[in-house]
Amino acid sequence: MKKAFFLFIIAFFVRTKINAQWQTLFNTKNLKGWDTYLGPQFPTDGVDRTGVLPIGLNIDPKKVFTVVELDGEKVMKISGENFGGISTKKEFENYHLTLQFKWGKNKFHPKENSKFDSGVLYHANGKHGADWGFWMQSQEFQLQEGDCGDYWGCAGAIFDIPAVKEGEKKFRYSKTGEMYTFEDKTSIGRHCIKNSDAEKPTGEWNTLDLYCFGDTAIHVINGKVNMVLFHSKHKVNGQYEPLTKGKIQLQSEGAEVYYKNIQIQKIKALPGNFE
Repeated sequence: MKKAFFLFIIAFFVRTKINAQWQTLFNTKNLKGWDTYLGPQFPTDGVDRTGVLPIGLNIDPKKVFTVVELDGEKVMKISGENFGGISTKKEFENYHLTLQFKWGKNKFHPKENSKFDSGVLYHANGKHGADWGFWMQSQEFQLQEGDCGDYWGCAGAIFDIPAVKEGEKKFRYSKTGEMYTFEDKTSIGRHCIKNSDAEKPTGEWNTLDLYCFGDTAIHVINGKVNMVLFHSKHKVNGQYEPLTKGKIQLQSEGAEVYYKNIQIQKIKALPGNFE
């Protein structure tokens, strides 16, 4: 009995110490600590934005990014009505990011008939709108209905990922697969499919965990590892250089989505049980 109580006390203090290291990125009151960016508005009859100027930095006339009450608590709402993102003002390196997300009900042009879509962009750096006019150069932890955990490289961000080839242009993560370099405008491309699917039914809260240490990252949805990614990099003046830190940007991409419990913690190593 005494031994069990002693172990409980140790566990309590260890947990308390760990929790004290977490930094809350969303204060549930306002969007302090974040910048918003909205790209050019799509025309109602297509996607050609030629000559259309971006809405810009911290200009949000339609209130795409707001704090609302949902399920009895304050959460961050991204309406999706304009494409863009909300990014942390600070940069982060060597961390464990955790958050919860839940799909809403509304979709907007040009994705009114597509899957619910958003994404967590990490190691975000450089200019806003570098990727397709809306997002920063970054590594993307895809959040899309049925595809949560996929990888996309945004605006020149690159990862090496072990994968198996499926068909001509599709690659799926496999920890025993061949190592491929996922880079835009190459025969491999910039997209790797997660393995396996751990997303909850649409309308339920999901938990995302992202581990970044050095040039390695781990994508986790609801406690299930979807992918381990290696050698994060980008080109600088034509030369490959490590990409290991940056801002965190949440996408607005035509779909209503909610975020809460956004926290980050410095780590000194990757977890040893991610296999």
